[in-house]
Amino acid sequence: MILWLSLCLCALVYVRASAPTGPWDAFNYAPKSRTVYPTAVKEVHGKVQNARGLISKGVATLVGNGSWVALDFGIEVGGLVSLHFNKVSSGSAIALSFTESPVFISPVTSDDSSYPSANMSYDGVLNVPAPLPTGFWTQPSARLRGGYRYLTIVSTSNEPVSISNVSCAISFAPHFPNLRDYSGYFFANDPVFHDKNFLTKLWYAGAYTVQTNTVPLNTGRQVPFVQSPGWLNNATLGVAGPIIVDGAKRDRAVWPGDMGIAVPTQFVSTNDLLPTRNALSTMFAAINPKTGALPESGPPLSQLGSDTYHAWTLIGTHNYFLYSGDAAWLQTVWANYTKAVAFLEGKVDSSGLMNVTGLRDWARLGGGGHNSEGNALLYQVLVTASDLASHVNASELAAAWAANATALKQRFNEVFWLPSAGMYRDNDTTTLCPQDANSMAVLFNLTTSAEQADSVSKGLTRNWNDLGPVAPELPDTISPFISGLELQAHFASGNDDRAMDLLRREWGYMLYTNLSVQSTLLEGFTANGSLSYRSYRGYNYDPSYTSHAHGWSSGPTSALTYYVLGLTVTSPQGLTWSIAPHTSGLSAAEGGFTTPQGWFGVKWSLKKRTFTLNIDVPEGTSGSVKLPFAGKVVVNGKATQVGENETLQMAGGKHVLLLSK
Repeated sequence: MILWLSLCLCALVYVRASAPTGPWDAFNYAPKSRTVYPTAVKEVHGKVQNARGLISKGVATLVGNGSWVALDFGIEVGGLVSLHFNKVSSGSAIALSFTESPVFISPVTSDDSSYPSANMSYDGVLNVPAPLPTGFWTQPSARLRGGYRYLTIVSTSNEPVSISNVSCAISFAPHFPNLRDYSGYFFANDPVFHDKNFLTKLWYAGAYTVQTNTVPLNTGRQVPFVQSPGWLNNATLGVAGPIIVDGAKRDRAVWPGDMGIAVPTQFVSTNDLLPTRNALSTMFAAINPKTGALPESGPPLSQLGSDTYHAWTLIGTHNYFLYSGDAAWLQTVWANYTKAVAFLEGKVDSSGLMNVTGLRDWARLGGGGHNSEGNALLYQVLVTASDLASHVNASELAAAWAANATALKQRFNEVFWLPSAGMYRDNDTTTLCPQDANSMAVLFNLTTSAEQADSVSKGLTRNWNDLGPVAPELPDTISPFISGLELQAHFASGNDDRAMDLLRREWGYMLYTNLSVQSTLLEGFTANGSLSYRSYRGYNYDPSYTSHAHGWSSGPTSALTYYVLGLTVTSPQGLTWSIAPHTSGLSAAEGGFTTPQGWFGVKWSLKKRTFTLNIDVPEGTSGSVKLPFAGKVVVNGKATQVGENETLQMAGGKHVLLLSK
């Protein structure tokens, strides 16, 4: 009861703590100000006088219909454009277009965000017609553009127009006065990749991606979609804001599956969990009161009919409580939460498996019936539901859900394990072995032995090409969402080299390709690296529709913290914790995160046969430490011996461990 009350009290306090400063701060992509300016002129066409004046506090003049200049903000930004009209005539007029990828820079259309269209011109431009005002002008709030790197300004009349002081007022993370004020950090040099700072940059790219996905309540994409050409981002996204959505440009709606990756990123980087609470509250507010079914997505999309995304909302509830300890909030949703768990359990038939009938998902093909991905998610729901029940003194529910999880695990292995492949199959009638279910099976501990987990990890590499895994369940597609789960599965099975190889292939491509924004992370891409993600699966062959700032692609951020640093919380707010560094071919790593309990930090180095580990965790907590190899260890000056896979139990505070073979 004392623990319960302490968590309630802590959860009522909104804590904003800053991570230690250091060389890692140079790789934080978040801008230093909430007003940002273009850093370069990307392209000029027609007659544009002094185009560089737009990046040097000068004045540029566009002369003639169709003359245009494309400006580069250097990173992904989003919000409202402002500029100054210095000199106009009665017929002067301009238009603005926006794009994330430089591939789609155009004076006649933006990249698409309202709806995918094969002609890649659904959104069109934002016209600023004559007569233009003299002086300051700001983009109408309803026409907010949530994500872009490139802004094109085009003259749409024969009359000249002179402009200056082009800027963007950042709209995302509206409750952050200082966007760079993170409560966590990560720092490590990569001895293999062409950029030694790759791992640190990637950690921060994931963090910044999720920041761009944290938006004000009334800035959702309008549904029904506006007619072409056009876009509107003034729809209400939920019950309260700020709120976490799937992407900066689009869909700008709550998607619980995406949150399965994005929220752990949010936790380890900014600990900004208020948007997550608002998103989860939005999903529970929309529960079907009769059936207990949860929607697939939040408003204004409010799509229905997804058993898997229903499961992700429940898993996300556990994540939020684990990170925040927000017991008061958990009580407010508990009745709907239990009803939603019962909805999924009601789909378990005489086979002992869930019969998946809500078929909407992350875009994969198949998925219905006795499907392994759906049942893996149900297993994780039951395991996490049992844990939550133990925190609300619902002991009978906790025991029942734990028992059901145990039974489901047995049936999962009996039905889906395919010995000839050494992997799990997609359903009870196929030999296809999907990326999603196999990654989840390892990550959620559905495997029954270390050897089986290793077999799955090895089998997953058969899907790889030079850029990452091509998902068998969605051919010609590399999905960073599912690859984020696979990445963790390789770490969890002890295959650190495999995990690092995957990370360098897939995210090394995403972060450095000149097709993207080189600051936030792509929604997905094709097997050959093109932007035509999901062309045949809902995106109407429109590569400009693909998002370049999608939180579900940020898996490496939490993986680097949880596995390379080895730092995780094992009970709410980190009252208990685990430290188990995966050295992963690196010589050193450091970082940490913040919870309401305080700062959790790890710093380790490996030199020849000596491993040094510095721990800094809050007093009053306790945890376990698993060292990377057996040997003699000196803990705070006292020597002892540790065996392979042996754990040390430690109290909170500062500790130094020296391990030698």
